[in-house]
Amino acid sequence: MSSITLALSKGRIFEETLPLLAAAGITPTDNPETSRKLIIGTNRPDVRLVIVRATDTPTYVQYGAADLGIAGKDVLLEHGGAGLYQPLDLNIAKCRLCVATQKGFDYAAATRPGGRIRVATKYINSAKAHFAAKGVHVDLIKLYGSMELAPLVGLADAIVDLVSSGNTLRANNLEEVEEIMSISSRLVVNQASLKLKREIIQPVLDAFAGAVK
Repeated sequence: MSSITLALSKGRIFEETLPLLAAAGITPTDNPETSRKLIIGTNRPDVRLVIVRATDTPTYVQYGAADLGIAGKDVLLEHGGAGLYQPLDLNIAKCRLCVATQKGFDYAAATRPGGRIRVATKYINSAKAHFAAKGVHVDLIKLYGSMELAPLVGLADAIVDLVSSGNTLRANNLEEVEEIMSISSRLVVNQASLKLKREIIQPVLDAFAGAVK
């Protein structure tokens, strides 16, 4: 019997996906927050979950190690989306991709056309496209965490990062100076899997679509 594998990351995406899985009649047999298992079964013998890093979800789906996955728009833009069908914005794990600087930094002056700014981010592709559209020269520094530290120690003039409440920015004397885009998580499907396993995948897609708020 054919079966399908769904790639998910721990944390907010997993928690906000549970109601969508329930709508498709899928219940995980373990909680990834408390289990060390990386492959989790469900109440359905034809559906299993694999727990991966958020940034790896599109890669697992692209190469067919997972048939479906749920990934943030930010991650998909950095990945490039090759080999992925993106049928549905799930409207979960919502936040914003923003530019932030130390309070008092003259961002408007630094980003005049022809200007130059140094930016720390893990979202290199999105940041590059954003500043190119403004006609600003940007020196990008790739970091993987603690973005807020970069302007405080002189590593960068600004950061490009995901912002939800803004509390971490405020706690570090930073402020949001520009929103680049709204972010939410999307369902991605391996294109070959959709053709070969449509009889299992399509009902899941339909259930997710019906449950999206």
